[in-house]
Amino acid sequence: MNTRLPDAYFDQMYAEADDPWQLSTRWYEQRKYAITLATLPNRRYRHAFEPGCSIGTLTALLAQRCDHVTAVDVVDAAVRSADTRLREAGCRDRVTLTRSSLDAEWPPGPFDLLVLSEVAYYLDAFTLAQVLRRECARLEPNANIVAAHWRHPVSDYLLSGDEAHDVIACTPGLTGLSCYRDRDVVIEVFVTGDGRSVAAREEVPGAG
Repeated sequence: MNTRLPDAYFDQMYAEADDPWQLSTRWYEQRKYAITLATLPNRRYRHAFEPGCSIGTLTALLAQRCDHVTAVDVVDAAVRSADTRLREAGCRDRVTLTRSSLDAEWPPGPFDLLVLSEVAYYLDAFTLAQVLRRECARLEPNANIVAAHWRHPVSDYLLSGDEAHDVIACTPGLTGLSCYRDRDVVIEVFVTGDGRSVAAREEVPGAG
């Protein structure tokens, strides 16, 4: 039984198209990225980790909010495309880019932002839970975790978007902070700290 989609699945996707999900051109994707970034509760982050970075569309946007981003993907062609995109965006020096997978041992970090964008449902529930239990414990105190996933069924995927988010939400040490959900996508933010809202942290009058 497969614990995640094999690398060959993604190799074939990129053999057929440079941008197989039209991440750089489709309005759905641009809107999703805008919502994802808007949900992040911190103005700036020191070091983000983005597994499954694909061609680097979201990576380039994250580099505007982060001092450094470590981004990985299982497909060499995707990593090469991400390298080109980041150079054109003028932020390649702030991104560590390499070939790896979500279920491999994560880079040392430490990370104060974890970005799980359209990647968690490539693992089965047990493997995803194991990986998150192992690795989220290494995140910095008060780190943020943002997860964004397609909600419609995809026969090849091992989980639905909602099922993946159920697994993420059950990870020990994570507290839910915010959620956006429509028919197409679910975007949630979790924290490793006390879960206080942005207004509460900034002591806005009336925020409990």
